[in-house]
Amino acid sequence: MPTALRICPLCEATCGLTLTLDGSRVTGARGDRDDVFSQGFICPKGASFPEIDADPDRLRTPMVRKDGRLQEVPWAEAFDTIAARIRPIVEEHGPDSVGIVLGNPNVHTMAGALYPPLLIGALRTRNLFTASTLDQMPKHVSSGLLFGDPLAVPVPDLDRTDHLLVLGANPLDSNGSLCTAPDFPGRLKALRRRGGTLTVVDPRRTRTARLADRHVAIRPGADALLLAALVHTLFDEDLTDLGPLAAHVEGVEEVRTAVREFSPEAVAAACDVDADTIRTLARELAAAPTAAVYGRMGSSTVAYGSLANWLVDVLNVLTGNLDRPGGALFPLSATAPAPRPAGPGRGFALGRRHSRVSHHPEVKGELPLVALAEEIETPGEGRIRAVITVAANPVLSAPDGDRLDAALGSLDLMVAVDPYLNETTRHADVLLPPPPPSRSAHFDFAFNSFAVRDQARYTPAAVPLEADRMDECEIHARLILAVSEGGPPCSSEAESLGEHGAPPSAVDDLAIDTTLAKAVTQEHSPAYGADPEEFAARLSGTTGAERRLDLMLRLGPYGLTLDELKAHPHGIDLGPLKPRLPALLKTRSGRIELFPEPLAADLPRLRAALDAVPEPGTLQLVGRRHLRSNNSWLHNTPALGGGSNRCTLQVHPEDAERLRLTDGGVARVKGEGGELEVPVEVTDGVRPGVVSLPHGWGHDRPGTRLAVASARPGVNVNQLLDGSRIDPLSGTAVLNGFPVEVSPLS
Repeated sequence: MPTALRICPLCEATCGLTLTLDGSRVTGARGDRDDVFSQGFICPKGASFPEIDADPDRLRTPMVRKDGRLQEVPWAEAFDTIAARIRPIVEEHGPDSVGIVLGNPNVHTMAGALYPPLLIGALRTRNLFTASTLDQMPKHVSSGLLFGDPLAVPVPDLDRTDHLLVLGANPLDSNGSLCTAPDFPGRLKALRRRGGTLTVVDPRRTRTARLADRHVAIRPGADALLLAALVHTLFDEDLTDLGPLAAHVEGVEEVRTAVREFSPEAVAAACDVDADTIRTLARELAAAPTAAVYGRMGSSTVAYGSLANWLVDVLNVLTGNLDRPGGALFPLSATAPAPRPAGPGRGFALGRRHSRVSHHPEVKGELPLVALAEEIETPGEGRIRAVITVAANPVLSAPDGDRLDAALGSLDLMVAVDPYLNETTRHADVLLPPPPPSRSAHFDFAFNSFAVRDQARYTPAAVPLEADRMDECEIHARLILAVSEGGPPCSSEAESLGEHGAPPSAVDDLAIDTTLAKAVTQEHSPAYGADPEEFAARLSGTTGAERRLDLMLRLGPYGLTLDELKAHPHGIDLGPLKPRLPALLKTRSGRIELFPEPLAADLPRLRAALDAVPEPGTLQLVGRRHLRSNNSWLHNTPALGGGSNRCTLQVHPEDAERLRLTDGGVARVKGEGGELEVPVEVTDGVRPGVVSLPHGWGHDRPGTRLAVASARPGVNVNQLLDGSRIDPLSGTAVLNGFPVEVSPLS
């Protein structure tokens, strides 16, 4: 049977797949053994690609709400409706009357990487909300303040490190996060085979923890305290050694003073980790020939997420392992801008503006997703009256979904780009469904920036589009044209896009012209001094998205072209990660600013936590990931259901006995935002004092079209939260380590 290659878009690992085809139907998927990055690895999600691709609940045709009911309409009518309804809202109430919400799956597509910035520019709205404030924003805060660039995220050099310290991450189930690594389990096993050490810090004995040399069952939310004690120990025992990095770092002595109070003895009770273990962790980290510290969800979605992510970077710096082979390095994507000469940059600032109602600071141009409901509900100038969502389901992914659910129902207009009628998009007035992934080309703009090996891979669409479907890139381009009609241009340097009936290529042409106009004036750019029209004429590609990809490759650090990628269908290996300092630094000093003022100002809050030891019997809730799901968007696939992929409350046997809970029984869980009834799973996989519920469930709302998911809906863990708990620097919701009350259901 014929086959086609496809990069898997279902998680951050970006594995190469070989699809088996029967006409236009995908009948099988296996790992691509010749893929330069994944080398044949595949997980259950990738193996389920055919079923996901052919899901009968995927929408094929646009829908518009008429007389209170969503009805299928032609594509032209859908875009006409958007154009007719959004412009009056903007003209009467201003551009900030529109909010944009970008979800997790958005970054798994070419369209999601290329077009949302143009959509934001076309609307001129400052109300941008993304899944980052439910996940990774603390790492962007740390990177922005230390390195001057919030997207300069160091990743562990998994294939060469001798010692890996992992906090709050379970890559055997998540496949990695902010660390793109196909076959993460195999890479960790290889680390141990070559004599390296793996230490996992997690309140749960996860699959990753069971693989480790040492598992430290920390109290939830205490990661920043433990990390501060590790830093304290490095200074206290004279174990710091920055090596060549020392010439590019400032603020070391200030950090030494700042962590003086966080001795292992001082943090032991709050962390529930004894002082000797903490000192051992620090000594082993310092003694290893190479080492890397890696923290993810469990250390980000907590009350001290920004401080924890900062201290991860501090440890890598103080041990001389930042920007060093075997340590934590900065990937260099093929579509990244060509490196500029080393020197001071513009720096990074937090809180350049604040949200209207609760005055949350923006970060990286984004506002906290927990603020969306109140920005819709609260009357007054600047109220959000229209929302555009792209691959987002915040009713399930954000705290207090009931409140947001009601708020979305009160909007003047909601537009959704989404293949499903889910818990959020059921409120849409216009729904624009992208085609299945087999019908879309793929290049990983986002995840190549976090990859553990530099490489570039491009896969065209495996099968052609049917006549009644529209390419996802064209959907985004036409949406931009629809919201731009009669309004300002997308760029002050370009002419207006004109009527929304203009060809979608106008959007891509504008993006290319704007990019080249800037590139030809930059001395470090490969296009410096070139004629923009002549340079644009050399671009290849049959679509606007392909031409933009070709432009980014040509302007990138390796000088690749789209034709070269197409000539290498299994990808081009660009080699292991390489040191990039000081050239990538964009701080005002041109150095790593190890003790930035915003983090220094937040430290007293962490010092207060030294005495905040929970009372005996207190329960804290943490989330969990599963290999067969990804947030809320893979629960409609039969092949990924069942087994251990269940929505249960995991409880330690000691707590179950004390609370009179039985395995398979039902418990009532109560939090600040509400209460849930959920089946109990008694297991020693969680430490005493901790219970765990998975994220992304709660498929029981009416008006959705998710037959499989609604048949086993589970409960929405985020309904236990009211949205008041956030990390103040990043605006990230506290989804882990919050108190709950648990009792048996009578």
